[in-house]
Amino acid sequence: MWGVFAVLSALFAALTTILAKAGISNVNSNLATAIRTAVVLVMAWGMVFLTGAQNGLHQIDRKSWLFLILSGLATGASWLCYYRAIQMGEVSRVAPIDKLSVVITVVLAFVIFRETVSVKAIVGCVLIGAGTLLMVL
Repeated sequence: MWGVFAVLSALFAALTTILAKAGISNVNSNLATAIRTAVVLVMAWGMVFLTGAQNGLHQIDRKSWLFLILSGLATGASWLCYYRAIQMGEVSRVAPIDKLSVVITVVLAFVIFRETVSVKAIVGCVLIGAGTLLMVL
């Protein structure tokens, strides 16, 4: 089932970029990011209450809070940079560079979590890097 959600994630991420580019032409990129973030915030908390997950809020330990907050800051920085990039540049060139995050994530997962990286994953990362270069040059 995770594969279905992963494909849906990719589909919605693509739509996010296309819809953002269509809506950002006459809007400050930081303001556009704030509007998007507010919508995501309402949607995420809506799902929390819809599923009853708010009951687990008091069970989150300090370490989890710290890393979730840091993750949120990284997400915010990513979104601010991404919106500025798509406002200034062509989506067809910005999006592939953004997807280098896949390669960076694999490297960080190996370094930080000691996850094993298969030969297939290494080849895939090299191909993503090469594909990115082909698309942006």
